[in-house]
Amino acid sequence: MDFRDSPEDAAFRQEVRDFLTGELAKGLGEASGPASAAGDDRRRGGPSASLRTGSDRYGVYRDWMKKLAARGWIAPAWPREYGGAGLTIMQQFIFNEEMARARAPRPGGIGVGFAGPTIIVYGSEEQKREHLPGILSGDAVWCQGFSEPGAGSDLASLQTRAVHDGDDYIINGQKIWTSGAQFAQRMILLARSDPDAPKHKGISYFLLDMKSPGVSVRPLYNMGGVPGFNEVFFENVRVPKKDLLGEENRGWYVATTTLDFERSSIGAAMAQRNQVEDLVLFVRERQDGRQRLHPTVALELAERAIEAEAARLLSYRVVTLQNQGLVPNHEASAAKLFSSELSQRVAGTGVKVVGLYGLLDRDRKAGPEAATNRHAPQGGRLMRAYLNAVSATIAGGTSEIQRGIIATRGLGLPRE
Repeated sequence: MDFRDSPEDAAFRQEVRDFLTGELAKGLGEASGPASAAGDDRRRGGPSASLRTGSDRYGVYRDWMKKLAARGWIAPAWPREYGGAGLTIMQQFIFNEEMARARAPRPGGIGVGFAGPTIIVYGSEEQKREHLPGILSGDAVWCQGFSEPGAGSDLASLQTRAVHDGDDYIINGQKIWTSGAQFAQRMILLARSDPDAPKHKGISYFLLDMKSPGVSVRPLYNMGGVPGFNEVFFENVRVPKKDLLGEENRGWYVATTTLDFERSSIGAAMAQRNQVEDLVLFVRERQDGRQRLHPTVALELAERAIEAEAARLLSYRVVTLQNQGLVPNHEASAAKLFSSELSQRVAGTGVKVVGLYGLLDRDRKAGPEAATNRHAPQGGRLMRAYLNAVSATIAGGTSEIQRGIIATRGLGLPRE
């Protein structure tokens, strides 16, 4: 890997940094922010109370998105003719890295990161005109209907059926682990359209309207009490033929394109580094010069810092391959595996560092100021991060699956 930016990439990195310095409002950083309100003021140079209310925060967030949109940075890797900035792979990586480093809210989600790029590659001109503007404006929220109760790690075993009926397909079945389905207007959906074909060759890819009759969504609450995932049921749902993306029965190959996007995980790596820095700041504040840090705590924080840097370097390896026109395979699995397991270790270290206070959450009924006037460290984010991290080694492909890919495709070991 060459860690040096080319002159063009260096100029672009500086452009992003200058933009963030001049335009990012204080207090708009991501929820993983600083260790305490006092720490927020010292690190960011301004009052953390500047965005106290939800309405104020939403207004500033909306203005921030308008600034990104003016530069084509809502979907920076999209071609200019479709509303993007036409960035190279490396520039997209630099943009993601600098945004994560600054803790700036990034546009994204299934629409920008997966549905839109796949529609650009495989969609008809009519499909592009219908769907891309809504993704860029944020008016259309998308979700992903891939995994099923019996087809997660082995996705090609999916059983949701799509039966051709005149100008429509009739969908019956169930999807699960569908993030954001309760808010979404559209879903990228995989369904089996030829039950007699080999499992990878009988699947079609649809752009489903979530308001279609027969679609029902049931939220699934995680350990943190958040309905992040959903079950989605389809009962005789009619999908017009115009919403078939690509060729019938070739949906698996369209889906692999979807899964190739955003594989570097640089945002997660930078977020983990930010979390470690927050923990170090928290410990320093609580010490206040009265006692030395226990050696085991210092060692554990140092290990997390080293691991966060390793996660960043694994992301660099993935984007280097992409920049060379190659498709990362076991390299992407290594980055995902390490990053997801690191998120659990960072969360565990955070709870350990704060002791029994790590069991506390903010009083959600007390309003947006509760995080600053309660005993819960970081407004309860440490506790919620610990609970939410449990699913990190399941979502997006289990650690066992990632290790299998690394073993067979990376190390050349035989399959079981």
